[in-house]
Amino acid sequence: MIHFAIVGCGHIAIKHIEAIQRTENAVLAGLCDTNEARLTKLALTWQAPVFTSMSEMLEHLPHLDVICICTPSGLHADLAIEAAAAGKHLIIEKPLALTLEDTDRIIAAVARFGVKATVVHPNRYRPAIQHLKAALEHEAFGKLSHISAAVRWNRNQAYYDQAPWRGTRAMDGGVLMNQAIHSLDLLLWLFGPVSETKAFADTRLRNIEAEDTAIAVLKFDNGVLGTVEACTTVYEQNLEETLTVFGEHGYAIIGGRTANWIKDWKCASMTEDDIRQLVDEVEQNPFGVPGHQCIIRDMVQALLEDRKPAISLQDGRSAVKLVVDIANQGMQVRS
Repeated sequence: MIHFAIVGCGHIAIKHIEAIQRTENAVLAGLCDTNEARLTKLALTWQAPVFTSMSEMLEHLPHLDVICICTPSGLHADLAIEAAAAGKHLIIEKPLALTLEDTDRIIAAVARFGVKATVVHPNRYRPAIQHLKAALEHEAFGKLSHISAAVRWNRNQAYYDQAPWRGTRAMDGGVLMNQAIHSLDLLLWLFGPVSETKAFADTRLRNIEAEDTAIAVLKFDNGVLGTVEACTTVYEQNLEETLTVFGEHGYAIIGGRTANWIKDWKCASMTEDDIRQLVDEVEQNPFGVPGHQCIIRDMVQALLEDRKPAISLQDGRSAVKLVVDIANQGMQVRS
């Protein structure tokens, strides 16, 4: 059995816990948070030992194999480095860290102490995205002209007021680091590195330190052009998360309130029946196996097979770098 512990027991930790419970050869062996009331509630539900410091947990549970870092993002680096130094493998919630300096500290520690590590970018495992990835690998749309990603969501002021760290640059980040980083990771995974960015970013409606709205134009190394629109300012509720691809032989639109559905798909090499069958397949199970469960399962298999996890820390760093490039340039233009 691979023994997992959670550090940081907020809402995202539940996804990790449920994923561990559903994964063969995985067992929840510890919970850690500075909030004792939260810990007590989780302990009653999940029947796992609880600790208010990771150092204490590492001392009392030497058999732990994997630490899931689920704390506010600004704490990721120091906790990940401490766990790696103790010989523990790592699953780090997105973003890997809030700065490139911290991402590089984590990467260096993982290499130094010889542990395995991955970052949580679960949207890669969505069925519609998996089909899009396969189509791109087979060049089904021909030469690509341009792509677009839009995250038009709502996070009202009450969301940011839940905790003093929300919306801060040091601990949380803005819409790019917190919400749109999933779409940015998909852009990099699907279309490759970005060579140039032009951006605007601003804090338009929310009383937070970081940006709540950002617009960017990208040029990828392969010449593909792209746009990114991200905001948490849509009135009242989430509107859409959309990824659109245009090529010489077709196009695809993956969307919905979350990008789980094929909204449109045209491809010269596919018949209408082929496309209908593809769309129907996704409609029947748009969420598939939860992404967190795929990542937990991949870590278990990586340990049992002694291989690297599917999502690398370099992948996580690339997403952070793109966020930093867009946000920094955008906020400089604003000032």
